[in-house]
Amino acid sequence: MSVVVRHPLTDQITVYTKGADSVIMDLIKPPDTGNSKGKRQKKIVNRTQNYLNLYAADGLRTLCIAKKILSKEQYACWLQHHLEAETAIQGREGLLFESALRLETNLQLLGATGIEDRLQDGVPETIASLRKAGLQIWVLTGDKQETAVNIAYACKLLDPEEEILTLNADSQEACALLLEESLHYIQAKFLCSSADQTAKAFHGHFAPFDIYPSSSPSSSSHAAPFMVHRLGLVIDGRTLAYALDKSLEDKFLAVARSCRSVLCCRSTPLQKSMVVKLVRNKLKVMTLAIGDGANDVSMIQVADVGVGISGQEGMQAVMASDFALPRFRYLQKLLLVHGHWCYSRLANMILYFFYKNAMFVALIFWYQFYCGFSGSAMIDQWYLIFFNLMFSAFPQLITGTLDKDVSAETLQQLPQLYVNGQNSEEYKPYMFWMNMIDAFYQSLICFFIPYFAYADSDVDLFTWGTPITTLALFTILVHLGIETKTWHTATSSCHRAPKYSPPTPHGLPLPQFYPQTWMNWLSIAFSIALFFTVALCYNASCPTCYSPSNPYWTMQRLLQDPLFYLLCVITPVAALLPRYFYRACQGTLFPSPVQVGRQLDKLPAETRRNILSLSRVKVGSPLSPKPPFLSLNKPSPKGCNKKDQRSFPSSKTSQGPVLQTDNQSRRSPLGPTDSEKGLSDIYTLVPSEIDTLPYTKDAPPLSEEPQPPSTKDSECPDKTLETSNLSLSSWITSTPLHTQTDSVQLNLPHNGDSQCVKYTRNSEERLQSDHTVHPAQRTEQVAEQSLHTTL
Repeated sequence: MSVVVRHPLTDQITVYTKGADSVIMDLIKPPDTGNSKGKRQKKIVNRTQNYLNLYAADGLRTLCIAKKILSKEQYACWLQHHLEAETAIQGREGLLFESALRLETNLQLLGATGIEDRLQDGVPETIASLRKAGLQIWVLTGDKQETAVNIAYACKLLDPEEEILTLNADSQEACALLLEESLHYIQAKFLCSSADQTAKAFHGHFAPFDIYPSSSPSSSSHAAPFMVHRLGLVIDGRTLAYALDKSLEDKFLAVARSCRSVLCCRSTPLQKSMVVKLVRNKLKVMTLAIGDGANDVSMIQVADVGVGISGQEGMQAVMASDFALPRFRYLQKLLLVHGHWCYSRLANMILYFFYKNAMFVALIFWYQFYCGFSGSAMIDQWYLIFFNLMFSAFPQLITGTLDKDVSAETLQQLPQLYVNGQNSEEYKPYMFWMNMIDAFYQSLICFFIPYFAYADSDVDLFTWGTPITTLALFTILVHLGIETKTWHTATSSCHRAPKYSPPTPHGLPLPQFYPQTWMNWLSIAFSIALFFTVALCYNASCPTCYSPSNPYWTMQRLLQDPLFYLLCVITPVAALLPRYFYRACQGTLFPSPVQVGRQLDKLPAETRRNILSLSRVKVGSPLSPKPPFLSLNKPSPKGCNKKDQRSFPSSKTSQGPVLQTDNQSRRSPLGPTDSEKGLSDIYTLVPSEIDTLPYTKDAPPLSEEPQPPSTKDSECPDKTLETSNLSLSSWITSTPLHTQTDSVQLNLPHNGDSQCVKYTRNSEERLQSDHTVHPAQRTEQVAEQSLHTTL
């Protein structure tokens, strides 16, 4: 960016320019090394470049500042060409670019700046959660490469254990060579698929399901030509310009989609929008762009979803975005919580709308077989008009706007549940056709049961059609109740009433209704009351008292008939029994991860919060040694390395500790014992490759107080190594509140030496449950439980 100023006293015209060092250094006038002034100028340039590298290594955002003095004749000549370029009709952008190049040449370096731009609170945690949710994150920044890399490590975009592929090229041929070498390296190191798939990727024929493979077993079964490995890609702006060429963009995408993270440095606003457009069009995926400055406007506008952050950079990004956030960390709740809820509500409501209309219209279809296909209906015309408009409208509006399949707390603690929306688990073709079959079945029941009940009677058409309308309404409303997720009415079975609940004689909490729950009940009750009110008033007013179809006093006579009440009970039960049976079997025998998360929400708030904070990812139920709603351990998906599979020892086996380092993970050479190999009753919430917290049924009896092995401080000298009978994090058993502390001492190897670590927790930090919890084998998860550690 440049500005032209005139000195008020001397009338000297000066051009001041700021920009990236990779650009400004090329625009500086080459110093004349033949004299001392030129040598000094070259020395200043070299020292400035060294300072820029030091600033970038410290994570500072760097800029170079230069100037150029213009004579009055040079300025007048340039101003004339610039005004012509501004007023040009054709080729205006090219003329303006040439005008800027004519001005920004032969500059004199003034210096460099390094500005500390601190990360907002929660940025690393947000990026880590989004990556666990299965999102691939690309960072497009204008910062210097060294600065961008340091910031990427600080915000956990890049992992110290990952291999980094750095692409820096000075020509298009060099860029093509780098991309080919990177592809061959990835294929050779990570054993990619066949050469046909590689050639397919080169030519840009990407399958929609092969883009970002997920580690979840529920992912698509399509084999991806390139799996996402522990790789990071760093590319600078000049190389990115070559990579975005038509001849190289397919190879660039093949390399980029093989990496967990992509970092584009020194990228211009145009390059940002081109990258987003390339990913969206070539890979056929949904893209979200988030930015806070004017340089991000084009990228936000090109993406499918644009998010602007309001702050010190101005409001341009916010004005051009679809969503506005004050902080970056709120993106986690926007996607993982509200995004999940919106998808679940939309998918279920679309299925419900198709079902409701098909079911109600099918009632008239079955009647056509008895009226000679004349097109007449046994339902009063006013009921046909008001059925969708009034009688069944309010419950579906409440459910479609307020229903929550999983709580916000669980969705944020378990980012893996976001995959449910990515894989379209709530709306698939077979679900649509199952809904249609169910709708026709329910219409058959609602039509033929009243038909046979009134077969030998002398009732008129509307006296027979009004019960069918009533039964259809009851069936549709109960069907919606089966599909509604938010029906939690009571807190849970804790032994003490919570603070917000009034005391009861037995010490149990009173039912606590959620806002969505009473609104659901109220909407259903209102719909039923509205139907009977309209029917009674309409049948009593006699607006069409003519033969042979006279609706006068029809509902009043039906309410005096015991058969009508019997039909209102039998017909909805018979119509909804298959769906209820399917939901019960599916939720018990084959529960989805979302259903298991919903069961977790039914636990007491204190217990659920302790479990989620303990595991951070996968948890089991502390309420039963063998919880019925948790799925058994499943085999690892195909292609998963055995070294990534975690073995969970029971509390009675001996197992070496697991230590995580910056460069590699070291495991004890001790192999699994026979009891570990036979340990099959391990329950997990959601399949994952890391950080799994098991709950086993091998918990000690409640009558026996388990005694974790301990050693005194004096028995843990330096340079000695003793293997504990427990895993690294030990097992923590909840005890009565009057117990003061629990202590567990373990001997852990570290860098070849032994260290004695003592974990102590007071009574306030215990889990409020009655069963044993087996934390995962990671030291950082023990630290997250606020356990006091002393070395």
